[in-house]
Amino acid sequence: MPEAGPGSIARPGRRIGALLIDYTAATIIATGFLGFDQFALPSEAGLTQFAPLAVFAALQILFIPTAGGSPGHRILGMRVVRFSGGWVGLWRPIVRTLLIVVVIPAVIWDADQRGLHDKASGLVLIRA
Repeated sequence: MPEAGPGSIARPGRRIGALLIDYTAATIIATGFLGFDQFALPSEAGLTQFAPLAVFAALQILFIPTAGGSPGHRILGMRVVRFSGGWVGLWRPIVRTLLIVVVIPAVIWDADQRGLHDKASGLVLIRA
């Protein structure tokens, strides 16, 4: 892969920006449609406290195979592709998203700045 420009691996700044956009959108959707109250105490919120995370996961799983990336990825000029080429399929976005939700694999990168969640799922986030 090229070191810079289109087709290069997306850098951490863009990745974090996309994550913020996606999680903000998920929180807005969860607040509007699922009754999420961000100011409620955990004992009062019940299972609705996980609504933004569930919406975030759904956005990732739906948009990666259909649009080539989440809304945050696409807004910031990135896309998720299969490392070996071809369509990402259905199971890879699910594995990638579950590992992002766990957090630890998403914050550990290799020398190429590919997160463990991408390596485990055989995907790579590149600049479009």
